[in-house]
Amino acid sequence: MTGVIPMTARRSSPRRPSSSQLLTRVRDRSPGLAAGLVGGAVAAGLGLGALTVLVMVLWISSPYPDSGPGGALHVAAALWLLAHGVELVRADTLSGVPAPVGVTPLLLSVVPVWLVHRAARDAVDADDDGVAPPVSARTAWAGVVLGYLAVGVGTALYAAGGSLRPSWAWTVLGLPTVVALSAGTGVWTAYGRPLGPVDRLLRLLPPGARRVLLGPREREKFLVAVRAAGAAVAVSVGGGAGLVAVSSVWHGDVAREAFLRLTEGWSGRCAVLLLCVTLVPNAAVWGAAYALGPGFALGAGHGVGPWVSDPAPMLPPFPLLAAVPDAGAGTPWNWAAGVVPLAAGMTMGWFVGRGGMRWSVRRTAVIAGLAAAVCAAVLAVAAGMAGGPLGVGVLARFGPVWWQVGGAALAWGVGVAVPVAVVVRVCGGWVARWRTAAATKAVTKAAAKAAEEASRALSLAEARATASRTTEASRATPQKAALPKATEPSEATAAKSSTPAKPSKPSKPSGPSKSPRTPVVAPRDGVTLRKKKVTPVAPEATAPPSPRPVPHPKESEAYDLLPADEPVEDVWRDEALRARWDALRDELRQRAPEPVAPANTEPEPPAAKAEAEAEPPAPPSPQDRGTS
Repeated sequence: MTGVIPMTARRSSPRRPSSSQLLTRVRDRSPGLAAGLVGGAVAAGLGLGALTVLVMVLWISSPYPDSGPGGALHVAAALWLLAHGVELVRADTLSGVPAPVGVTPLLLSVVPVWLVHRAARDAVDADDDGVAPPVSARTAWAGVVLGYLAVGVGTALYAAGGSLRPSWAWTVLGLPTVVALSAGTGVWTAYGRPLGPVDRLLRLLPPGARRVLLGPREREKFLVAVRAAGAAVAVSVGGGAGLVAVSSVWHGDVAREAFLRLTEGWSGRCAVLLLCVTLVPNAAVWGAAYALGPGFALGAGHGVGPWVSDPAPMLPPFPLLAAVPDAGAGTPWNWAAGVVPLAAGMTMGWFVGRGGMRWSVRRTAVIAGLAAAVCAAVLAVAAGMAGGPLGVGVLARFGPVWWQVGGAALAWGVGVAVPVAVVVRVCGGWVARWRTAAATKAVTKAAAKAAEEASRALSLAEARATASRTTEASRATPQKAALPKATEPSEATAAKSSTPAKPSKPSKPSGPSKSPRTPVVAPRDGVTLRKKKVTPVAPEATAPPSPRPVPHPKESEAYDLLPADEPVEDVWRDEALRARWDALRDELRQRAPEPVAPANTEPEPPAAKAEAEAEPPAPPSPQDRGTS
């Protein structure tokens, strides 16, 4: 990482690098190239070593080995090359004519491809912080490819001395192609899968296809087509595997007999079982080709399809070949295999229709056709890799024909995927509009309900406010009317009250008074004055009336002036509480000292007496103090 910063700085400089800078660049690049070479060689060694260990274990456990350890090692080297798509040639045949072996076990090819991919990804040595990696993409790719091919060339030279010899044409073409593509995907993954390299590859296409695939909107459409094609390929291959499994179970007796006839020892049966497992992906592709219609070839001039089955008469006993339908014309059970491409086409159309809701119907149909073309290309390549020759003569053709499979897949895709995509697009538009209308209706209904509730709440609040104002006005009106009566006596009452009278002694009450009291609210000091209503008492004939009692100042302060922290109606709402207060006030009045009445006084009229009790006496003036 220390050499990355100066190198990056030099890249940003427009000046020409000097000789020392070139040496620094070579020194910085050499560890990355060396790491790529070592990584590629290690990946090749791991794959070759794992396969060699497996072959040696089978050879050691075999009760009748045909050759020594050298022969087992040659077989392991040949199988490793076969896993990379290299066609082998078997020299020791009964007829003396070399027989090609070109059927590549696809499951066996997964191991070397994954090893090369991981080696190239690790050779980039990118960090997790997003900083530019210290090794360029070309350096890492070149190092891994050269290191892997170095081991591959040595393995091919060693395998040339065995019974299974590699074909040099396939070795020169097939091995570098597989390694280069796997390393390229590894480097691309290490850089975060950028779209720049993909665009550069797409620019190599014709101008018409380039306009369809390049550009932001076109790229989105192309990605939708690729996803739909991938889903269709998965359905086709999975359906083909299901057909093979059902047919194998249906012909279980034939498969078991073939498995037992091939070998007697458990080591040989383990080898046959491992070979069947590695050929399961090939059988799935054959099943997909069978369902599409063209079928596959079991010998030159002998095809197997849903309409007719004509396998070669002299086929070797093999468990997977037991799943081949019986010879003769197809039955409705064979024709039912067409459900697989039908389901694949419907899946493709569904993906395109769901992804093209913003497109027009015509554009949706075009993208569905593009997805069908991509699916056909992928299935054609898979068919070409899954088949190949297994000898000469009748076995020169073994497996599906790639161009027939591609054409049938294109026909099924255009015939099924395009109508389904258009229907899904139209129905999806209808459903979207219905949902929009339903959502709009629901929102409108909710808004109307909310407005109604708000109006109802506002009306209730206005009613409460009106009632509150009415209550306050009704409370204030009697208070204002009562104040003049309590504070401004009439002239007749004032004239009569000018003559002093002897107040009578109040009688002792027998219980709490239940007479109603009219409260009067004072306009100041936040206190409440209670107006006392006293029943006039007639003067006695024999004894002069008692003088007017003077209220005790403490008694008046304690009971006649009440704090108005709360409304009056809340304080005196309880009649029992009011009766208790009246009884307590009367009890205190009885205990208060009685004033001495003057000698010559006249009895005070009842009205004046009531007015005097209702209003506290005024303080004496200075003249009255002087006179007294």
